[in-house]
Amino acid sequence: MNWLPILILALLVFVLAIYALKLRRSLWMLFGSTLLFGLAGYATQGNPGQASAPAGAALAAAPETGELLVEARREFYGGGRAPSRFVVTADAFTRRGQHDQAANFLRNAVAENPGDGEAWVALGNALVEHADGRLTAAALYAFSRAEQVAPNNPAPTYFLGLSYLRAGEPGKTLSLWRELLESAPADAQWRLPLAARLARLEGLLGVSPRGAAEEQE
Repeated sequence: MNWLPILILALLVFVLAIYALKLRRSLWMLFGSTLLFGLAGYATQGNPGQASAPAGAALAAAPETGELLVEARREFYGGGRAPSRFVVTADAFTRRGQHDQAANFLRNAVAENPGDGEAWVALGNALVEHADGRLTAAALYAFSRAEQVAPNNPAPTYFLGLSYLRAGEPGKTLSLWRELLESAPADAQWRLPLAARLARLEGLLGVSPRGAAEEQE
């Protein structure tokens, strides 16, 4: 590394502090020591040759996450019933990772039809993703409304659990998903996918399945 430009810059900063900022003479030594301390720290810890983190990787992951969210939600709203036009448009934005735009369309969806449970769930998901995985009060309200308008549909509980997982609270996710699986009808199409995701989560967390734990007791 060529230290000459850095030393010149440090000297310029020191001169600027003295003449432009009117630094008191009594503070010259302290300020100079601070500059030298910073340079020493950079010399021992800095690594300017290291490649930067590829921003493209994070941007590429956003559409993939959006696509998975849409597909997972549709598992709970099958039966040949198509979502509303607002939800369809919002899903297009979600697939591209544009969750703020998706949320705007979904607000229109629930305003036009407050009884649209799928729109409320989609809105909750969009708000969580737009907040970088934080389960905001607005998202909680959306999931709550989805459960109120369609109490027999498991989607609000499932995606609330998924949001807790995104927020770093897997214990709440386990509790919600286990209760959901226990109450699931034997012929429900979403039962097997939920069981697989629950088993995968239990494996990642290193906890025993509830059924196995109860048999050992």
